[in-house]
Parts: sequence; structure tokens; C-alpha cells
Amino acid sequence: MSEQNMTIAALQQAYKDGMLTPRQVIKDALEHCEQYLDHNIWIELFSLEQLQPYLDALDNSNMADKPLYGIPFAIKDNIELAGFPVTAGCEAYAYTPDKSAFVVQQLIDAGAIPLGKTNLDQFATGLVGVRSPEKWGPCHNSFDKDYISGGSSSGSAVAVALGLVSFSLGTDTAGSGRVPAAFNNLIGLKPTRGLLSTEGVVPACRSLDCVSIFSLTTDDANTVFNVAAEFDANDVFARPNVDTNRGNYGKLDNISFNFAVPQPEQLYFFGNADYAEQFEKAVRHLENLGGKKHIIDFEPFFTAARLLYEGPWVAERRVATEGVDRHAMLQVIQDILATQEEARADDLFKAEYKLQACRQQVRDALECYDFILTPTAGTTYTIEQVQADPIKLNSNLGHYTNFMNLLDCSAIAIPTGFITSGLPFGVTLFSRAFSDARLLTFANLIQQSLRLPLGAIELECPDSSAPIAGAGDRITLAVCGAHLQGQPLNYQLTERGGVFLEKTVTANAYKLYALAGGPPMRPGLVRDKQGTAIEIELWSIPTATLGSFLAGIAAPLGLGKLEVTDGRWVTGFICESYGLDDATDITAFGSWREYLLNK
Repeated sequence: MSEQNMTIAALQQAYKDGMLTPRQVIKDALEHCEQYLDHNIWIELFSLEQLQPYLDALDNSNMADKPLYGIPFAIKDNIELAGFPVTAGCEAYAYTPDKSAFVVQQLIDAGAIPLGKTNLDQFATGLVGVRSPEKWGPCHNSFDKDYISGGSSSGSAVAVALGLVSFSLGTDTAGSGRVPAAFNNLIGLKPTRGLLSTEGVVPACRSLDCVSIFSLTTDDANTVFNVAAEFDANDVFARPNVDTNRGNYGKLDNISFNFAVPQPEQLYFFGNADYAEQFEKAVRHLENLGGKKHIIDFEPFFTAARLLYEGPWVAERRVATEGVDRHAMLQVIQDILATQEEARADDLFKAEYKLQACRQQVRDALECYDFILTPTAGTTYTIEQVQADPIKLNSNLGHYTNFMNLLDCSAIAIPTGFITSGLPFGVTLFSRAFSDARLLTFANLIQQSLRLPLGAIELECPDSSAPIAGAGDRITLAVCGAHLQGQPLNYQLTERGGVFLEKTVTANAYKLYALAGGPPMRPGLVRDKQGTAIEIELWSIPTATLGSFLAGIAAPLGLGKLEVTDGRWVTGFICESYGLDDATDITAFGSWREYLLNK
């Protein structure tokens, strides 16, 4: 049997062309799964008979009304599907839910078909994929069976990498949706906490848990995200999406961006020179694409990361498993749950204070750059290595992931190359909450420029069908007077999360006037064929705060489109003509600063 292209776009086109039917796809997918039983991917792989109701439901459906029509997917077995047992990797815990998790139901209503429940690190505690009881066994890497698949969402990742399903659901409390993506050459989206409902998901740390998405392409991840990110009023941790995070995924028509990386001495690869080299290559690739690299102090991120397992949050994992006999769990899970048992309420508050300090320290970094870049993991290991040293090596894999949910970040893991052994390597792009669409857009840029084969199946990377993106969740704003750095109204930008980008000049088509009135003194910039280039500053400001900024601008000034010397048109200050009646022409100075120095 030849392997079917399982990307969502490819299957949808085949359905439209009449080349395939959902029944054919599901039947072939189940047969394909039989070839990989030795990878220990599934807790339960469904039969064609069990899937018949989902197929029947599509018979009278309009493809146009179902964005995931006939698309097979996998579900991590700590997420509920009505009528099928949930084990969370522990037989003693198993129960059968009457209804599906909210996020699963959203996908099924959109036409997706669940192929089975996937293997995982027990109770989603681990980043290795080997913490599964003997009945199911360690999940093997899709490239080399001797290596770990990554966890805890191990089976979900490997099922996508081997082309068994189009996408899958995992969970991500400390990295479980990103590390398996890196080890299996996949896209791994860890959305903003609360955007994908965790109602019907077995908790790990309930206040930090996320449902994650594995896919072969960023286009597919975006398609699934748009279906799944529906507000669930029954989930007490749910958060409604924001307008700037909807419909803003696409291609970048102007490739110019700022990204940050840790200080060189803060990059840890645990002796893996291949990983270090691959990360440097990824950084250079982004610079070649038009990115400007910035170096930041990463210690606040690492401090937050250490709190997850060295602080009282371990108690939240005990809450999630209360009522389950500890002796029914794997020894390594018992050992983890036994830590921090002496922690008191005082310790939790102290840890919260420490975490809040970290949040304040990283706030500017999360606001200033389009994204921050790290390796997804600093190294990888064989199954044998992890089983010999399960705690320390697992901890190493969380070095760049454990802080994300504590600091309320959104993140996406993306492949960027292969090490000398042939195993994949990947990086993670992350930013503040509600940056999902923006991060997906930059991940799309990376995937389309590198054109790496998809997953472990040597499938050629297709052209993205994404539209040209809009402004995303930030906008470039040109200022020329009282809002310049060091000027009296500059605070109106910085207090709204504005970030300085560059000093430049306008096109040779503007005149500058000193307006009457004040304080503060203000200039007026007017487009004029007899004009010249005027000094300006470009700032990046969140679109969410632009409205309040605009409301504070006094007449005769306003915002409009301004031409920069390099041909770009950006939003900037303009002046209505009546404001020039009592104004002084100061164009000859070339800038507001020069005028102030010489007036």
C-alpha cells in the first residue's frame, strides 16, 4: 500500500476531486497503523466498526460546512472521547466517559474522525515517552527505534510523524507538546493557556495545563487551532481569544522582524555538539531571512522553570492523582509525587512571589520582540539511557520548556534541520499570551524557506496556502516630534508596550512645521512635492493599545499613512491643513530635534 499524503489540504483536495472518500482514507490508515505496532503508539487503536458512526455522520454533510471533513486524528489518552476508556497510562485509573472533552467535540463536529487513543508518559508526567507501563511499553522514536520519542504526548507525535493521522491532540504542561515535536520532525503548537478547553482532560497541573496540537505543517496547525480555540464557559480556566489573535495567520509580505536569543553562556546542550551547531544554523537562517538578533539575559526564565518541579507546584500533580493508589503507578511517578511533600502554604506563597518577580523581569522581553528563540530541547537520548537515569535526563529535556505556562507564554516548536545521526532537530518560538497566530506565521516562514521533508515519511513540504498576513497583533508607528525618545510624550508609547525599532527618515516628500500652542510643543508633518526627507523614529506598538493612543492625539494632528525613505508605507502622524495657519515652516532643520536645539 502506498503512503497517502495526510496533510489536511491534500486530503481535502482529494475529497473535492472525487479521488478519495473518508471511508477509504480511514480503512487505509488503520491498515497502515498495523505496520507500526512495534512502536507502541496506541493505548487503543479503534476498529473500522467502531469508527462507522463517525463515517455515517459525514454521509449527509456538506464539506464546505466542515473544515475538517474526513480528516483522521489521534487523541492522547488523558483526553476524553465518549464511550472509550481513558487510562492516562494507568490501568487502575481507567474510566469510560459519557461525553467527549469539549475540544474533541469541536473537532468531531467539524468533521474530524478519531482513529484511536495514544500512548503517553503516565499521568502526563514526563518529557521522555518511556514512562508507560509494560502493557503498552515505551513509545519509540519515528526515526530511530532506539531513541526516545519525547513525552508525555509520545504516541500523539509519532502517529503524525509516521503519516498515520493528519494531526493529533497532546497536552503540554511543561513541554509535552513541544519536545515530542522536536524529536519527530513536527510542528508542535502549545497555545495560550485557556484558548483550548481543558474540560474533559485529565489534569496534570490544572492551573497550567494546555491542550496542544501536532501537525506536519503550520497550515494544518492553524486550521486545527481555528476550530479548537472556542471559548468553553464550563472550563473555569478558559480564556476568550482576542481579535488580534484571530485570522492573522499567513505569509509575511514584508520580512523584517526582531527576535531574541539567550546569552551564549546560557545556552546548554548537555555535551551535544550537533545540537549546538544546529541551533547556530537556525539563528543564521533567521538573520538571512531578514531577522535582527538580540541577546537577552535568560536567567529569569530559568528561575521560573526551576519552580515547576523544585517548588510547591508538585502538590498540584498530587491533587490531580488523589484517589489513585500510588502503588498502581510506575515507580518514577511515585518518586516525583513524593517530592515537596513537606511544602506548606507559606512555601506556595513564597514561590508565587518569586514567580511574579520573574514575570516582571521578562515582561519587556516578551513585549519587545516578535518572538524569542531557543532550542526546543538541548539534546536527545536513547531509551536505554533514559531508563538508566530517568529523573536527571528527563529534567534536562525540560530546560527550555518548563517555564512557558508559568510565565503565560504561547509557543510553537518547528523543525529546522537534522543532526549527523539523521535525527531531527528543532527550535521553539515563543512570546506572550495570545501571540499564537503571529508565532504560527513566523513558523510558516521558517518551514517554507527551509522546505524540509515532513515528519518521518520523506513527504515533500508543500507550498503554503496561507494568505498574505495583516498587521498581526503589533503595528509599526512613525513619530516625528513630541513622541520621540527623550521627548515629553514618549511615555505614551512606552506605557502602551511600544518598542523602539529604528531611527530613519521619510521619503523626500514632506515638510515639517512647528505648530502654534503648547505645551508641549508639537510639529506637524505634511506631504508636499516640494518637501524633503524628515527624521522620524519607527516604533512597534500593540494594536490592542493603538485605539487609546489615537484617542489622546489632539487636533490638528491624527494618524494616517506615511512613506519611509525605503519605500515602505507605515502608520504615522499627519497634520490637517488648517493647523498650518499659524505654524512656522521648519523643514530646513530636517528634524524636530534639530529645530529644538537651534530655535
